[in-house]
Amino acid sequence: MVTKDYRELWKNIPWRKLRRNLFRLQCRLFKAVREGDKLRVKRLQKLILKSRSARLLAIRQVTQLNTGRKTPGIDGKAKLSFRERFELDEALRKHYRNWKHRGLREIPIPKKDGTTRILKVPTIADRAWQCLVKYAIEPAHEALFHERSYGFRPGRGAHDAQQFLFANLRSTSNGIDKKILEIDIEKCFDRINHKVLMDKVIAPHFIKVGLWLCLKSGVNPEFPEQGTPQGGVVSPLLANITLHGIEEIHTSVRYADDMVFILKHSENAEVIRQKIDQFLSERGLNVKESKTRLVSSTDGFDFLGWNFKVKPNGRFISTPSKENYQTFRKKVKDIVNNSNDGAKTKAKKLAPVIRGWKNYHRYCDLSGFDGKLWQLSYSSFRKFLKEKTMNRHTAEKLADKAFPSVGYKVNGFVMVKGDMSPFNGNVVYWSNRQSKLYDGATAKALVKQNHTCGHCGSKFFDDERIHLHHIDGNHDNWKPKNLLAIHESCHDYIHMSKTSWRGDMNPWKPY
Repeated sequence: MVTKDYRELWKNIPWRKLRRNLFRLQCRLFKAVREGDKLRVKRLQKLILKSRSARLLAIRQVTQLNTGRKTPGIDGKAKLSFRERFELDEALRKHYRNWKHRGLREIPIPKKDGTTRILKVPTIADRAWQCLVKYAIEPAHEALFHERSYGFRPGRGAHDAQQFLFANLRSTSNGIDKKILEIDIEKCFDRINHKVLMDKVIAPHFIKVGLWLCLKSGVNPEFPEQGTPQGGVVSPLLANITLHGIEEIHTSVRYADDMVFILKHSENAEVIRQKIDQFLSERGLNVKESKTRLVSSTDGFDFLGWNFKVKPNGRFISTPSKENYQTFRKKVKDIVNNSNDGAKTKAKKLAPVIRGWKNYHRYCDLSGFDGKLWQLSYSSFRKFLKEKTMNRHTAEKLADKAFPSVGYKVNGFVMVKGDMSPFNGNVVYWSNRQSKLYDGATAKALVKQNHTCGHCGSKFFDDERIHLHHIDGNHDNWKPKNLLAIHESCHDYIHMSKTSWRGDMNPWKPY
């Protein structure tokens, strides 16, 4: 009897075709909701749920691409072998209509204020079912979501919110005369009313039943009718569905459960606050008083890791918040002071942290942080130099690698147009926009490749991360002809094919 090579079968799945099949169905669903055709909406959602393309892409998403993919659920499984992935595909095919959720693994996460929140992690199989459901309901709600909602949505992000605040608080918008109402929702994920949420979800009845069971598997015994489990694939989408409409109360910007309202001096903050309280109470939520305040735009406020302020001369400025910088600085120092790692390992660990922080803040005014970053770089260099085998030249070279330069352009981000969504089918617009999120060698490779993946040939229209592949395998060779911009998943498959492996004996390599 010939043993199946499940690894090779998984690798040879036509992922580009599957991605195209799912995206086409999602675009049709988006259009049906915009046109108000409820019958076609339900039919298309059922097509997505029983689509093999959607099932396999959901399994790939939770096993290969999601950030928390290596966190096990209550079954202790952090990974699936290639055989198990196909078995999960069959289980989803048979039971997607009546999926039984297992319990959730609870992980306490310390918060900034000294309290803890509980991260509730589903099993990999439950995550795959949630991802499949998300494929079917996200396009329907994307057709309705407000244009000023930017958190946990495809094609949108924190920089859109940052740019919206710039547009409304700059001197030409009389930002100096405006007030800011900061709103923080108390335990948003833990208090969402289940019945209200289910009434708002656009989905066939059997999916609502599945989501209901999903919610009930992670409830707090004290509040059995409330909450969505933090850690679930579909939880951020459910939170967005619950809070949809709060943006219409007044000019505001929302990122998940964080939001700020922009008021003119003549507008009554109490009236707006009453409307917010009523909106939230209908959904089982309430405002956290300790983190809610009304300030003048000239006093400044923190939002999404930035500090926004209008200077006395009317000029708007955004900089990394003090708290954000302190967290970043601590992370850098923890890496540098780790006695278990050598200088080369430290430099390798530092580079993505530094680059990530700089990239996130590249539309801020970072001029006031040049000295602070230099000081961090110099202290790292001094630490590298203490190694016995390290000379000054090598230590300087490692410090340069650990602290890569990233350009910044103050308020240079281009905000997403209106209520546009990737599901509107405008692949060219979204691929060009996705490519602009990258800089340096990656940006040059994307322009050279006309914003298409160098491996599968698809446009970069979704939120999957873009990796830079070294064609000859030498990561020190940064010549343009040796660099290829490709999807993260495509990068996995390229290295998978180079890994010597037989049968299903070692299914974890190279993950």
